[in-house]
Amino acid sequence: MADRMQAPSGLFPSGPPRPTYREPHPVRGTAVAAGLSVAALWMLVFGLLAGGLRGYAWLSLFAGAVAWLVSLGLARFGDRGVAVGVAISTGLAMSITAVAVAVHWANSGDWPLW
Repeated sequence: MADRMQAPSGLFPSGPPRPTYREPHPVRGTAVAAGLSVAALWMLVFGLLAGGLRGYAWLSLFAGAVAWLVSLGLARFGDRGVAVGVAISTGLAMSITAVAVAVHWANSGDWPLW
């Protein structure tokens, strides 16, 4: 009886190994850093063009919307790492703009965007 092979019971399946799936376009740290730096420069240039808080807020909204559209396009058709960096940097810049508008509004009672 020892020389005869027994069929597996099915408790421990012994079929072929499971496939390993890999991301076709992995996100790299250098690409994220490139997206962060380019978007930060983009938002900084638009922020420096403004003459006051109202202009800064409107230009930041415009530049942020354009950057997010570029980020969506990069995520779909380009480098996802750069898209992540652009989205993070733009989100941070938009948060800074929101804080500046809120602080002005809280201190003066005047909504600066109208």
